[in-house]
Amino acid sequence: MSQTAFSIQQAAVIGAGTMGRGIVMSLANAGVPVLWLDNNPQMLEQAMAVLAETNAHNLRLGRIDAAESAARLARVTPVDRYTALAEVDLVIEAVYENLELKQQIFRSLDAAVRPGAILASNTSYLDIDAIAGVTGRPQQVLGLHFFSPAHIMKLLEIVRGQATAPAVLDAALALGQRMGKVSVVAGNCHGFIGNRMLEQYVREARKMLLEGAYPQQIDAALQGFGFAMGPFRMYDVVGIDLGWRARQLAGEGQDEPLVQVDNALCELGRFGQKARMGYYHYAEGSRQAEHDPEVDALVLRVAEGLGYRRRDIGAEEIVERCVLALVNEGAKILEENIAATSHDVDLVYLNGYGFPAATGGPMSWADGQGLAAVRARLQQLQQLFGSHWQPAALIEQLAAGGKRFADVQEGRA
Repeated sequence: MSQTAFSIQQAAVIGAGTMGRGIVMSLANAGVPVLWLDNNPQMLEQAMAVLAETNAHNLRLGRIDAAESAARLARVTPVDRYTALAEVDLVIEAVYENLELKQQIFRSLDAAVRPGAILASNTSYLDIDAIAGVTGRPQQVLGLHFFSPAHIMKLLEIVRGQATAPAVLDAALALGQRMGKVSVVAGNCHGFIGNRMLEQYVREARKMLLEGAYPQQIDAALQGFGFAMGPFRMYDVVGIDLGWRARQLAGEGQDEPLVQVDNALCELGRFGQKARMGYYHYAEGSRQAEHDPEVDALVLRVAEGLGYRRRDIGAEEIVERCVLALVNEGAKILEENIAATSHDVDLVYLNGYGFPAATGGPMSWADGQGLAAVRARLQQLQQLFGSHWQPAALIEQLAAGGKRFADVQEGRA
């Protein structure tokens, strides 16, 4: 079969959860007909009702007219078996993050869907090559990582596997454009660009929680820097229990000191906004995060129980450690060719993670500081807090040559 061009005229989505719903809406709203499959018919029925209500809401607000509302709904067809997907051009799998489950689905798709179709996973962390490897068409497998809510968030991380054909990436980029997304191609590694960097950022926030800071204080410092929301408000929105349940399912990671505050909150049923309490308290029907002294007391208890000697941590240290953690990891991502340019890294952070737009993104911000100054600050943090703060080799190299991240093309300075 020719690898010259893939035309996506008909798509399918597997999974009728929150992500599946948003992806279906993104496709249907862009004029792409969608077949929708979930192994739970009741869930699919509920999801179709949510779609209808969302369209009705947009119609009431005057965002779309009656004809467009009807057309969007008409483009979505629920189906109940894999064989119904035989003729589609693209399938996007959007089930929860479990490699074995995704591999099982891709085996079924590979058998049921025509050989010329593209198979995509909406994974946010998992190994695309391990998913592609169970199919007979690894060159037509890639990651399409949408951000939640998928029909509203602009960012789309397009993850290229080792075997993904250039024409398949081109088709994904064209689809992204059609859906009005900001699309960034990422290499395959744990967490890709955005979540790999986020892991380091959140790790510092969690460490400072144990070392002496409180959730509201950390969030206020980062929001003061210009973030749309701090990490603990973000966890309340996403649901603190997601990580907690994932660790329980995996049977690992529950003893890690940095998640003990989360574990203690979840054991009290404080799952976040949906439970009206998490790191913050929420009044009935409100999304306004309110400071809760009970959480401060819980943080103190957990930290002291782990043997931490707490100290005062100022806003400046909070911002420095969280933002430089992003920058240093972003440099490693460039070094490894996971991102083509620093601008791509910035696009991910501006469009998916609420990084302050005025800075141009974390890498642009670092360029503005001067990479020699960034290197000196990382070295200082390394002396204070350990080897994980060692400046990335790319930062050393660029700082020595008086260059910026913006001077890096395809991972080479």
